[in-house]
Amino acid sequence: MGECLRRACPCLETLWQKIFGDQKEPGGHSGGGSARSADHNSVVIRSSESVPESGPIYKAVWSFKARHEDELSFQEGDLFNVISSTGDWWHARKIDKNGRVLGTGNVPSNFLASAEFLEMQPWYFGTMNRFEAQSHLLVPENEDGAFLIRHSEKDNVGHVLSVRLGSRVRHFKIHQDDQNNINVEPNQHFSSFINLVEYYYANSLSTVGRLRHPCKRVKPSTPDLGNLDEWELPKEEFTLEEELGTGYFADVYRGLWKNHINVAIKIIKNDSELNHREFQREVQILKSLRHRHLICLFAVCTASTPYYIITELMEKGSLLSFLRGPEGQLQDVASLTDMAAQVADGMAYLEEQKSIHRDLAARNVLVGEHYICKVADFGLARVIKEPFYVTEDKKIPYKWSAPEAISHGRFSIKSDVWSFGILVYEIITYGGIPYPAFSNQEVYLQVTKGYRMPAPANCPDFLYNIMLKCWAAEPDNRPDFNSLKVQLYSNSYEMDSLPT
Repeated sequence: MGECLRRACPCLETLWQKIFGDQKEPGGHSGGGSARSADHNSVVIRSSESVPESGPIYKAVWSFKARHEDELSFQEGDLFNVISSTGDWWHARKIDKNGRVLGTGNVPSNFLASAEFLEMQPWYFGTMNRFEAQSHLLVPENEDGAFLIRHSEKDNVGHVLSVRLGSRVRHFKIHQDDQNNINVEPNQHFSSFINLVEYYYANSLSTVGRLRHPCKRVKPSTPDLGNLDEWELPKEEFTLEEELGTGYFADVYRGLWKNHINVAIKIIKNDSELNHREFQREVQILKSLRHRHLICLFAVCTASTPYYIITELMEKGSLLSFLRGPEGQLQDVASLTDMAAQVADGMAYLEEQKSIHRDLAARNVLVGEHYICKVADFGLARVIKEPFYVTEDKKIPYKWSAPEAISHGRFSIKSDVWSFGILVYEIITYGGIPYPAFSNQEVYLQVTKGYRMPAPANCPDFLYNIMLKCWAAEPDNRPDFNSLKVQLYSNSYEMDSLPT
């Protein structure tokens, strides 16, 4: 295709060199980005002299209608010169094929596709986790042999070939050697992703057979409220719907912003012991923390009581209720391990930020689209400068708390690690109650004597070993969250890659 366009459009040779360099044959390793890919038959043609400033060029994969003045409407196929690519909303110029600016504003990043050659392939889906891949491949429009190539979110994994087989999806790591050749099977090596795909169109791969057709794309949801400049919004802009949960300090409702954008609304109880200072502390923590596995704060309403905290809506609810429900019961061990890894990823970020949670449990983790897990409920969180935060607060969750937190009120990132071990137990038992035969007081007495919960049924040895490390009596002997994340992601991938 490249050579045909070169011959047909010799006047664009300079542009071609800018986009693809000296590459004349399709292929090569792009490294993957967060944007989703466009149709491979569409090639971005632009005049470098007309674009007002340098910056990557993207193409709209879906149409989008602006909801307020900061956003930019566009149609499928429109071109963009991206100015700033931070977060879910990018600041960009809409341009025509000659580079003339048609408009400037904020656009949802997951509606755009890079003009890089690999990302223009219909089977390349950019950066994506296993749950997103499964959601795409298991739609009714896809049949056995539907496939995609993605760049894994997991550290040191790289690219993955995901293939549908019946009601399951098999994932194969694409290995790269020192000569930049790639393979998914030890005896077959390829110089490019395109060559790999072409080969498995004609030949069987492991137990999944031949690749049939690229995966059909599922239109993404619009990132909600993520581009707002103001934290404070009037309550009148929000509509309350059904209650999603209730807690000691607050109730949580599903809601709408301006009657059409889904949000979660946390309403601080007027008669709670949480004062204005405590509320402001939680808001400040939420404002400063931004990570894909932490719940995202959108806005607050503090002009009058009760106060509102507006966050993103996680459609599948708490991890605890999810695991106990029919959808959670269908998850295999690899999927459960991946969920634990996502929580560890979010907690590793908190660790880097010198922050502690103090109430890490499955009930305080939320599950959203594509089974993404996010740590929530920072009502007990404290930003710390010292290794320990000491409190006399007796409202602590005994079965999830480390011994030093119960006995001396000493909370640290290492006490969060202990709680994470309990959370892993909850996950692998599909929402089981920790220490089911013990009362709170009995748990503390038994644990301080050296008792640890036995391995649950069907729990892999590596996962139980992680729990035991989290439950080390001495805080310094417990692992950090970054190492936990690496171990969990690595093992979940290895289990998932094994053909069955």
